[in-house]
Amino acid sequence: MSLKSMSAVCALSLGLAGAAFAEYPERPINMVIPYGAGGATDISARTIAEPLGAAVGKPLVMANVTGAGGATGSVAVQNAKEDGYTMLFARVGSHSVNPAMKATLPYGLDDFRFVTVYEINPVACAVSPSSGITSMDDLVAKVNEGGVTYSSSGVGSLLHLAAVMVLKEFGVEEPLTQTTHIPQKGGGAAATAVLNGTATFLCTNSSAISGFVANKQLVPLMVTTAEPVAGFDVPTAADLGKPALHQLVGWTGIAGPDGLPDDVADKWGAWMATATKDEGFLSKMTERGSVIELMSPEDANAFIEGQYNTFRKLVDELGMRIEG
Repeated sequence: MSLKSMSAVCALSLGLAGAAFAEYPERPINMVIPYGAGGATDISARTIAEPLGAAVGKPLVMANVTGAGGATGSVAVQNAKEDGYTMLFARVGSHSVNPAMKATLPYGLDDFRFVTVYEINPVACAVSPSSGITSMDDLVAKVNEGGVTYSSSGVGSLLHLAAVMVLKEFGVEEPLTQTTHIPQKGGGAAATAVLNGTATFLCTNSSAISGFVANKQLVPLMVTTAEPVAGFDVPTAADLGKPALHQLVGWTGIAGPDGLPDDVADKWGAWMATATKDEGFLSKMTERGSVIELMSPEDANAFIEGQYNTFRKLVDELGMRIEG
């Protein structure tokens, strides 16, 4: 072999070795947001994007891949190469509510590897000031009288399930028949329905109505957490003796395909630990009523599994399964 040929072989070998041992990430990472612009998932994702990108050291390419209640974007990540270059901002709707309520969902929880859950959104139930309702006891009394309606962001959404679960926990035996569900096109429209009197109440993420509560346009009745929520001067589920409602919270996490390598998952854990300590991020999210709580992969999976089992049991008891 000539010296020139040997040099070429050595160069090729070194190049292959470099490719084999290249350190992740070498290039931008695609971040899939499975819901539309301006929603809770989108806000959370874009708020953390700057400190997270700084921690990663490579650009994060944010893309809203919407449809089917978060399923379209989730499937895109489920089917992506398991190399950490396509990751998902997973959400309570896409990974707790959808699996519990939809009979033919094209994925399951086992199709993803969660690296963390980092944001908790307490659920708050609220009414308009003109309703005359000032407590959960008042609301339940109204339900028993008849004629009560509730709004949601759509059939099979977290808001749909939340209102039903809350009423059931407060002793309404047949919440699906004792009240009327008025689905809307999104959480904003659901809040507007209560504001304009189209619906009596809604139960939604506290972050979605914190502005309305601050401006006294909506009256909160309770929050589902054990601890009080800033800006919501109302009883918690713990105060009201309803600990089962602690599972009823929104959340945002980050996941990759199931086969995501250990070293990649470990790096995401370190990056998120840095990003979630950013003062600007913390300030913005706290103002929206979110609770920033960084979970380990093990804690995140246990939390999601527990929430899914709670929701699935309720869906089975009330016959809320959505076919197709």
